[in-house]
Amino acid sequence: MSNLSIFDIIGPVMVGPSSSHTAGAVRIGNLTREIIGEEFNDVKVYLHGSFKETYQGHGTDKAIIGGLLGLKTDNPMIKEAFTLARARGLKYEFLPIDLDNAHPNTIKLVVSSINGKVINIIASSIGGGSVIINEIDGIKVGVTGELATLLTIHQDKPGIIAKISKILEDYKLNIAYMKVLREYKGSLATAVIEVDEEIKEDILDKIEEISEIEEIKLIGPIN
Repeated sequence: MSNLSIFDIIGPVMVGPSSSHTAGAVRIGNLTREIIGEEFNDVKVYLHGSFKETYQGHGTDKAIIGGLLGLKTDNPMIKEAFTLARARGLKYEFLPIDLDNAHPNTIKLVVSSINGKVINIIASSIGGGSVIINEIDGIKVGVTGELATLLTIHQDKPGIIAKISKILEDYKLNIAYMKVLREYKGSLATAVIEVDEEIKEDILDKIEEISEIEEIKLIGPIN
């Protein structure tokens, strides 16, 4: 049995009737906002499983949009999320979807930035307000947002992870979890690195100096 936190028992401080369908949806929106990292003006929300069946009654729709706007789980303005979105010029649409082998509380978001960038995210609300970002643009990442998470896309060459780890060690940052993925040998690889402490801007700058790194992003932690 996995360890339980107090949030698994009583749930987070929140607006709404359900920690999974409301608070979890807000947190998915919060994480998606961080992953995008720039202004966006259009989002399509594809709802799977129980989300598809109950999203209006449980306020999942308003919770997702509220989270995308930066509202936290305890913000009463979540109930006004649609009004806030329209005022900001954010277009949104809710659509049904069936995803293979997905958790019942799963969402696929297709978000378009004002600069024309489109990001596809698949995320699940797994109980007690906890969530997991399963995929970003088809890459399986497993980001929870509970710890500061460094996400890199880099050339698949020996020594890159060692270089990143050495910088984190130099700044006395403890790696809590690490996963490295690639589609095939020699392709671009993705590293997901969770650390216990805050990752400051100067640390990101150091890691960006590694010539083999194509893209770097800092995600979370989110409350």
